[in-house]
Amino acid sequence: MKLAVFDCDGTLVDGQAPICEAMEATFAAFALPAPSRGAIRRAVGLSLPQSIRQLLPNSDTDQQQAMAETYKLSFRTAREQGRVSQPLFPGVAETLRGLHAHGWTLGVATGMSDRGLGFCLEANGIADLFVTLQTADRHPSKPHPAMLEQALFEAGAQADQAVMIGDTAYDIQMARTAQVRGIGVDWGYHHPHELMAAGAETVVETPAQLLEHLLR
Repeated sequence: MKLAVFDCDGTLVDGQAPICEAMEATFAAFALPAPSRGAIRRAVGLSLPQSIRQLLPNSDTDQQQAMAETYKLSFRTAREQGRVSQPLFPGVAETLRGLHAHGWTLGVATGMSDRGLGFCLEANGIADLFVTLQTADRHPSKPHPAMLEQALFEAGAQADQAVMIGDTAYDIQMARTAQVRGIGVDWGYHHPHELMAAGAETVVETPAQLLEHLLR
């Protein structure tokens, strides 16, 4: 058994533009000044209420939940209008299929919703590659280890048989807490030095390099 669990946005797909636009629309709906796009990108990977708490530290739980629902509506409306693009990063599809061909079991652990993740994977033609999908709909926000632990359970893998691949420190911290190897990717939202400081065993520069590292 070899299990590779991937974060989605920032690791598999590039969805930063629609995320920033939906968050800006959410703040506007509550008559609040929008955070900078840099701040929004740094909150990607957390669940929506946690992201809003980070962006609006003085908000309470009720406001965070209300804003999260507004964000979901804004994002869903943009998708229905054809304004959401979440393309795979170059080389990701080839790396996923290469791992699959070499006997790896694949999963996803993401702060996205079930619906959003399903749409994203189907639209990119990679949904068939994954045996376990864990989202913020059913788990506490990263870096809590619950979604990674459930991925291990569903795949029938032990922690020492698995690796977590992600672009944020939250992914690596989750892996460390679950006693799973963590590998960072440098094409996402957090800087490589943050990933290494969080405990990543390495940070790869390309999907091809990730494939090579895992097939050693």
